[in-house]
Amino acid sequence: MTAASFALILTGVLLNAAAQLLLKAGTNTLGVITPTFNNALPLAGAIATNLHFLGGFACYGISVLVWILALSRVPVSIAYPMLSIGYIVNALAAWYLFGEMLSSGRWLGMGFIIVGVYLLTRS
Repeated sequence: MTAASFALILTGVLLNAAAQLLLKAGTNTLGVITPTFNNALPLAGAIATNLHFLGGFACYGISVLVWILALSRVPVSIAYPMLSIGYIVNALAAWYLFGEMLSSGRWLGMGFIIVGVYLLTRS
């Protein structure tokens, strides 16, 4: 895999991770979301005008375009498993930004992901 291909994959992964974090930040501002028939319109309006949600949607859209570029250069059997890097990015960012806990099992899992991604990039 070339450095440019890896950069595209990593960019797509980071944009996807940013989207997840922005969506979580949006839900933190709205609180628990319980859609009902009566609150569907106000809820849609609250989501549509929340900058966190809008940023998350934008990151998703751009990540799809970057992902298409990456898939045009790298076999999907290599590219797709590399999305797991996003789990590490999100776990660390959620710990730092939102105070979410990282148990020893999560650390071990992230270690396995790192080893797996390393093996993939070497194949």
